[in-house]
Amino acid sequence: MNKHASIDIRHSTCPHDCPSACALDVEVIDGRSIGRVRGSKRQTYTAGVVCAKVARYAERIHHPERLMYPLRRTGPKGSGQFARISWDEALDEIADRFNAAEREFGSESVWPYYYAGTMGIVMKNGINRLTHVKKYSRFYATICSNIARIGFAMGTGKIAGVDPREMGVSDLIVIWGTNPVNTQVNVMTHAARAKKERGARIAAVDIYENETMKQADIKIILRPGTDAAFACGVMHVLFREGLADRDYLARYTDCPAELEAHLRTRTPEWASSICGVPVEEIEAFARAVGQTKRTFFRLGYGFTRSRNGATQMHAALCIPAVTGAWQHEGGGAFFNNAALWRFNEAIVEGHDAIDPNIRLLDQSKVGRILTGDAQALRGKGPVKAMLIQNTNPVTVAPEQTLVRRGFAREDLFVAVHEQFMTETAQMADIVLPATMFMEHDDLYYGGGHQYISVGPKLVDPPGECRSNHEVLQGLSRRVGAVHPGFEMTPRQLIDATLKLSGHGAIENLQADMWRDLQPDFRTSHYLDGFAHADKKFHFRVDWAHPLFGQVMGEVDKMPSLPDHWTAIEEADEAHPFRLATSPSRSFLNTTFNETPSSQAREGRASVMIHPRDAAALGIADGDAVTLGNTRGETTLIAKLFEGVRRGVLIAESIHPNHDHIGGRGINTLTGAEAVAPIGGAAFHDNKVWVRKAALAATAGN
Repeated sequence: MNKHASIDIRHSTCPHDCPSACALDVEVIDGRSIGRVRGSKRQTYTAGVVCAKVARYAERIHHPERLMYPLRRTGPKGSGQFARISWDEALDEIADRFNAAEREFGSESVWPYYYAGTMGIVMKNGINRLTHVKKYSRFYATICSNIARIGFAMGTGKIAGVDPREMGVSDLIVIWGTNPVNTQVNVMTHAARAKKERGARIAAVDIYENETMKQADIKIILRPGTDAAFACGVMHVLFREGLADRDYLARYTDCPAELEAHLRTRTPEWASSICGVPVEEIEAFARAVGQTKRTFFRLGYGFTRSRNGATQMHAALCIPAVTGAWQHEGGGAFFNNAALWRFNEAIVEGHDAIDPNIRLLDQSKVGRILTGDAQALRGKGPVKAMLIQNTNPVTVAPEQTLVRRGFAREDLFVAVHEQFMTETAQMADIVLPATMFMEHDDLYYGGGHQYISVGPKLVDPPGECRSNHEVLQGLSRRVGAVHPGFEMTPRQLIDATLKLSGHGAIENLQADMWRDLQPDFRTSHYLDGFAHADKKFHFRVDWAHPLFGQVMGEVDKMPSLPDHWTAIEEADEAHPFRLATSPSRSFLNTTFNETPSSQAREGRASVMIHPRDAAALGIADGDAVTLGNTRGETTLIAKLFEGVRRGVLIAESIHPNHDHIGGRGINTLTGAEAVAPIGGAAFHDNKVWVRKAALAATAGN
């Protein structure tokens, strides 16, 4: 009775949809349960710091409401009425329904659907192997980062930048289009180090006074979708006041004279009229970055949430090329390190089985696809069966009215593999219980840094939970999908992927714990030339020929030089407000919104509105308000907040739909139109009207 628990410190990597991919030191208690989770000091980017959500991971992994057993729906879709069944019964039924759909409607009537609930390569991307082998409809991932990724790559030639740890030796850190206090806490670790040790300043550029901006020395609040106008105004000042590095421009960029001529009419006054930032703030920001050689531009995922986001990312990225900041330690720019990993996922994804004639369905258009939109279906037949892993589209996907209508179809069979009874799982015919990352092996990379790592299994899963890979193995046998990847264990898949990628064996990577792939200084700073064929940074961009992705949207209207592109949903008389659905601190998309501590911190679904806008509408703090546009309406709680521009609304986080008054979530208002040049979902780009709701301000009414 007096025996003390045995606590073993094991190492892992956070798998969630966050660029930090934090290195973790995990307390494993008696080999069976999880205790405290800390950021590891052994990995120099994590540097001992982890977000509060993951620090409390024991609350999630040992949650009493975790799914434990396979379930079959017994009531109407969405009723939450399920009965326990065996794994064999569940997998047999899924396979039977998939095979029946294939016989009657063809293989493309089955659509495996997934995303980034885990960023582990084996558990996230293995579903593509089933898709490719069976010739099911392929999956085009557009819901997250496409827009920003292509905007960065078209400037530099690839998605890689300065070592993010160099923020710690910078003199000015520009945090633009991201709120790392909420979403990437380690950015603040290195920025705070520079501030403490070097007296560095932090500049924050965003659309409201968020938690990051509260820590900044220079605060720039833009109107949503106007970053490029601000950037052009800044570059105008840099050229006008002799702060452009002309030697650097001549050596490293493609058309500096053309850019300078173009920017002569993009004055601070012009920029201010679009972005709402006063002229004097534009000029002061330009002088700060122009006079500070060690200026580090940390560019974020906010760019990827706007219809003109690619051009905005590119315009912001052009500033350090004009100043020559790339030449200096602690200077340059960083967004993501996707070009470093060089993972060959041929076995994980079954690349040898890809048939390019099989249709590629746009993830963001799931509502249109499931409601029979011919264009979204690529001119082919309906989707009749789905397997969903790692995502919660009934809450997360845009155009929620269509999404919910599509998932309610009685002729649509849906199997959901999940950790909790999400709103998507509630719409399923079969629900399967899933493992969490400490309960299986996987391979990880950090988009926000330069490390790769193996995340080993630390504890056994509860109940009858199975990993994504185990589910795919069970289904593959039943639907006749033959591929070597289905016969391998996760560790074997990791080992094969590492060897194919030139990273050695799994044992070597585990010995390293977290392997640093950051290139040398000259490569990281592009001192031997950028990654385009001409070795230049490109101010002029041919958007019709992107470096990767499927070309879509109004590519022909995109400006070739940095400029404000009026592709956003501009406010109008019927919809006088612009709405952004920015990330919260305690939820991560819809992950963690089942944990009590996160629920307590976030409270009810709410929207920030400027007090003067609220007064004009007769809205008081705490009132229930309805937001609407042509896509639908949602009702939530008003929070009066002076840290936004007039006419701008901010709804932080993705609360479950049922947390909204009336049960219609925030993504009822977001659109799924194709975003140029390679697709995406413009979650922060919505015009809406607002009115006081004629009901009590109680969630669930």
